[in-house]
Amino acid sequence: MSGDINSDMKKIKTSNYRKILRLLMREKEISKQEIVRRTKISITTIISNINRLIENGLAEEAGTAHSTGGRKPVLVRFLPNANYAFGVDFASNHLTSSNRIQIILVNLNAEVIAENSLDYKSFTSRDETIHKIKTICFDMMKKHRIDQKRVIGIGFALPGTVNEKLKILELAPNLLDSAEMKHIDFKPFEKLFPFPLYVENEANTGALAEITFGVARHKQNFVYLSINRGISAGIAIRTHLYKGNKRRAGEIGHTTVASNGIACTCGGNDCWEIYAASGALIRNYNQKGSSVISSTEEFHQKLLAGDRQARKVWDLYLGYLSVGINNILLNFDPRYIIIGGEISEFDNLLIPPLVSKVFSNTAFFEKGDVEILISTLKTRSSLIGAALLALQVFLYGDHKVL
Repeated sequence: MSGDINSDMKKIKTSNYRKILRLLMREKEISKQEIVRRTKISITTIISNINRLIENGLAEEAGTAHSTGGRKPVLVRFLPNANYAFGVDFASNHLTSSNRIQIILVNLNAEVIAENSLDYKSFTSRDETIHKIKTICFDMMKKHRIDQKRVIGIGFALPGTVNEKLKILELAPNLLDSAEMKHIDFKPFEKLFPFPLYVENEANTGALAEITFGVARHKQNFVYLSINRGISAGIAIRTHLYKGNKRRAGEIGHTTVASNGIACTCGGNDCWEIYAASGALIRNYNQKGSSVISSTEEFHQKLLAGDRQARKVWDLYLGYLSVGINNILLNFDPRYIIIGGEISEFDNLLIPPLVSKVFSNTAFFEKGDVEILISTLKTRSSLIGAALLALQVFLYGDHKVL
């Protein structure tokens, strides 16, 4: 019985500490009295935890606040550079003609301290790839004089179905060598890093970033669409990610939208991402255009220049994109659709015509029912969200949307 009591007391202490830390992170600077008022925790417990935060380098006393009478309130300031996290994004795209793994180092405010990238052609040599990532991470720490003890973790944003508990990438049709992309165990790579390693689907990390720092902040019930080489969705019910019974929820890019018999990397035919992922723009333009392009950036420039073939391809693309979004609306009835990934770079060229097509093809929804938004983090949502995997464990002790 005494063991249970001690365990419960430890949980309460940890909960109080994290609650105070989260409030301090949000407010940046706040008085001890205001912390008491906002958390309903006793002043004795507040002072004890503030002292602990100061000892851990997470806070400092910042003088006193103005007062009309009596003792002036003591201010406490949050120190975001006390700890750091790495984020790694494997999501393949066609934004440029090369394929890169993006790596960032962020502080506790998710401010980017350093970033780098790694070109790769194949993930079959993944041991070599992860070792290169490790080298880049250690070079960043050395350059910025960050002790490894101050790094709270490294998060990997991966395309495909991910078991984040077992740290396994179960299936990833859209990595470059898709035949090899089954049951990739990341646990053996943990020993390479002197801090915790986390893995998650890239659309889920994108949704995490949007609700924490992006356009979904203070919003509930949304679907974040990551549109790159493939299409996947991060589904937020209220403010919590819905992953499904076997963590396959959100693989919306592999729903069927046509009957043309075009093979998909997943083994099926006529999946939505064949018609509405970024590669569709390049493929369709090259099939019908007089010139050849190799990236969505090139297509974007042609569209901006008024290229007739680009406009035709864009209109066809928006039609297929709207079909998939209509399916999402009927399946999830969200308040918001948030479009991220490289297609978000099309911005104003995208939203007005897309909204028109979506709501002209449904009798169930009107424009006021659902808002279609562009990610404010654009192509960096999944990358920032990867770093947030470590941060949310640091703040909450479990995996949840902040």
